[in-house]
Amino acid sequence: VTAGISMAVGLGQGAALILMLVGFGLLFVVNRTADSSKGLLAIFAFTGVMGASIGPMLNFYLAMPNGPALVMQALGGTAVVFFGLSAYALTTRKDFSYMGGFLMVGLLVAVVAMIANIFLAIPALSLTISAAVVMIMSGLILFDTSRIINGGETNYIRATVSLYLNIYNLFIHLLHLLTAMGGDD
Repeated sequence: VTAGISMAVGLGQGAALILMLVGFGLLFVVNRTADSSKGLLAIFAFTGVMGASIGPMLNFYLAMPNGPALVMQALGGTAVVFFGLSAYALTTRKDFSYMGGFLMVGLLVAVVAMIANIFLAIPALSLTISAAVVMIMSGLILFDTSRIINGGETNYIRATVSLYLNIYNLFIHLLHLLTAMGGDD
């Protein structure tokens, strides 16, 4: 909803960056209030702000000649990955907690590479990072769903934030990859 609103009002990139920073701040509020009823308000605020921050990016992609198709492919791909991996974790009931360390190191390396690529501006590195993040987020969906199913995460607010961020990042990076592979620009 907030993504649609930010798209409709034509929110700029600067405002989106500020909203993303506010979202990071709210992430700490969510974690601090996760064990109380205030956690629900914090998670609604967090997801709303993060949704609004994605609006300008969606407007950018939708303005491309084949943008609507790319956005829908990324949305569909994200849904297939999420539901497929969650169903696998649910039906097998396997414990994927052993993947935690590997996924966290991979995520740290990806973040460092993203920061480095801000200065290096290497398109191939950008694609490599997006491919890595898609794989890492897929692994985190397995990891987090497994933790929820097997009782490793019993706080529904923290579980929701974890899965939300996995889906959010999977969508963004899948959209980037699809645009690079099938974009007309």
